[in-house]
Amino acid sequence: MRFGSLALQLLPAASVVLAAPTPDTTPDTIQTAVDDIASLADQAFKQAETEAADNEINKRGGENTCSWRNVSVRREWGSLSKTQRKAYTDAVLCLQEKPARTPAEVAPGAKTRFDDYVATHINQTLQIHYTGNFLVWHRYYTWLYERALRDECGYTGYQPYWDWAKSAIIGMHDSPIFDGSDSSMSGDGEFIPDREDIILGQAQGLPPVYLPVGEGGGCVKSGPFKDMVVNLGPAALDLPGGLVDANPEGPLAHNPRCLKRDLSTEVNRRYANATAVLANLIQPTNVYDFQMQMQGVPGSGSIGIHGGPHYSLGGDPGRDVFTSPGDPAFYLHHANIDRIWWIWQMLDPQTRIHSSVAIAGTNTFLNQPPSADTTLEDYVEYGYADGPARQIKDLMSTLGGPFCYIYL
Repeated sequence: MRFGSLALQLLPAASVVLAAPTPDTTPDTIQTAVDDIASLADQAFKQAETEAADNEINKRGGENTCSWRNVSVRREWGSLSKTQRKAYTDAVLCLQEKPARTPAEVAPGAKTRFDDYVATHINQTLQIHYTGNFLVWHRYYTWLYERALRDECGYTGYQPYWDWAKSAIIGMHDSPIFDGSDSSMSGDGEFIPDREDIILGQAQGLPPVYLPVGEGGGCVKSGPFKDMVVNLGPAALDLPGGLVDANPEGPLAHNPRCLKRDLSTEVNRRYANATAVLANLIQPTNVYDFQMQMQGVPGSGSIGIHGGPHYSLGGDPGRDVFTSPGDPAFYLHHANIDRIWWIWQMLDPQTRIHSSVAIAGTNTFLNQPPSADTTLEDYVEYGYADGPARQIKDLMSTLGGPFCYIYL
């Protein structure tokens, strides 16, 4: 989650304040980190193969036994062929053409199946960020979206992911995800000059975090989503100068507008380069520290490898904590969040998947208002995104419960 003004209003008074991170972007350090991440990912892959074999031998895996023979593979966007990328964006466009299932009395602005997922995220934002269910909620949410693309729009592939470490090296605009070609997720927004920095935290008495604006800011003008209409929000959209925009009619009201982006390689390199990703994989020894480092400890000066890519994408709804799924690139970003968690889990699966300490936290944003601890017996829900309520214990492994996928 990003530290937008609304989110920061909910911070407890005694927030931990740490020194802001100094990114290490020297070429040798970055390459070493890239190599180390690849090594950890290879370990995770081998462990997943072992777990899948164990599933088959012992018939584990919940309602469907997941084996190495039927496992799905999620891949990095740049590793897909242009035809495969186009098939994915065509399916997203298809979802944006189908009518919403969310009733008008629940979300009058939800007009499409794509909007069903945005409305679900809006309605649960403060119960799914800085909570014990943050990782697992978004895992199942991304899987439900992938399933909708496949079942409702004929997509035959699986959810690709955005490797932020790669875009930090080559630059956001040169990434095959954001280069604006027909086989991309569309490019930058139209350039808007003379804008101030994005300032986070200042109004709440925390050390301010200054984020440079990118090279766009306006409506997306290239690629498959250049004519896309954003229907919901904003709810808490961070603007240059420390301002926040919100729809006075409410975030679920109909507010049609263009998709805006403000791509920032500098923010990507500051918070989600290879060294930052590696640190999030090797430093935390428990899930609480893992997810807090990922989201950014309030007052630390870091917005984490979760917040960094959101602000690297920028724009509207990309900088809005509630409505960020309104940018189709959200799902590539959260697939990589899930991938990093998957790698971390597979480094010690007995503790990080199959034990009672595999989750930690409470059921409200930074425990505001105070709430019960999250447990494996708790349920997560998805409204009209059409996912049945699931117990967290069934969603902890990508090879168990409804899942059967790995990352490559």
